[in-house]
Amino acid sequence: MIGTIRRAAEALLFCVALIILWEGGVRLFEVKPYLLPSLSAIAEETWRARAQLWQHSLVTLGEVALGFAFATVLGVALAALIFFVPLARRTLYPFVVALQSIPKIGLAPIIVVWCGYGLASKVTMAFLFAFFPIVITTLGGLASTPAHLEEHFRALGARPWASFWRLRVPSALPSFVDGAKVAMPLAVIGAIVGEFVGSNDGLGNLILIATGSSQTALSFSALLVVTGLSLALFYLIEALGRLVWWRQG
Repeated sequence: MIGTIRRAAEALLFCVALIILWEGGVRLFEVKPYLLPSLSAIAEETWRARAQLWQHSLVTLGEVALGFAFATVLGVALAALIFFVPLARRTLYPFVVALQSIPKIGLAPIIVVWCGYGLASKVTMAFLFAFFPIVITTLGGLASTPAHLEEHFRALGARPWASFWRLRVPSALPSFVDGAKVAMPLAVIGAIVGEFVGSNDGLGNLILIATGSSQTALSFSALLVVTGLSLALFYLIEALGRLVWWRQG
C-alpha cells in the first residue's frame, strides 16, 4: 500500500514539474502562441471547443471501434487457421508478415482511392494498424500451451474441440489480451492517419484544419483528446482482460 502511494506520488510530482516547466518556459521566453501555446491557453481552448471536440471524438471513436472489432475477429480466426493448418502456415503467415512490413501511411492514399472519403477508408486504416499484433500474439498464445497439459488431455481422451476450447483458448487469452492492448492505440493512430489523408470530420481532420489556420492551441487540444481516447480504450481492454482471467479462475 505504501509502495503504491509512493509510486502515485512520484508520478504526480513528475506531472506537476512538467506542467510548471511548460507553462513557465512559454511565459518566460515569450514563445509565440502559434508556435507553442501555454498549457493554460490549451486548457482554455479545450473548454471553449468542448462541443466540437466531443463531436469529432465520437466520429473517430466509431472508426476505431469498427476497425478494432474487424481486426480482432479476423486476426483471431487467421491465427487459429495458421496454427492448425500447415498449408496456411506456409502460405498465409509469410503474407501477413509481408503486409506488416509495408509502411501503412503510404497505403493510406491508396485506401482512400479504393474506399472513398467516407467511413470505410478510416475503418480500413484502423484495421490494418491493429491486425498484425492480434494475429502474432494470439498465434504465440496458442503455441504456448503447456505440453504436460496437452498430454493430460490426450490421456483423458478429450475430443479436439474440447482440447481447443478448454485448454488452448484459456492458455492463449493472456497473450491475446496483451496483443489487444498493443493493437488498440495502433487502431487509433490508423484512424487518425486515415482522417489526415481524406475526411470531413474526426479528430485527425480537426487537427489538420486547426494547424492550417494557425490555431495551434486547438491542435494541441485535439491531440490531448486523441491521447485520452487511446488511454481510455487501453485501460478498458486491460479491465476486460482482468475480468476474463477472474472468471477463468
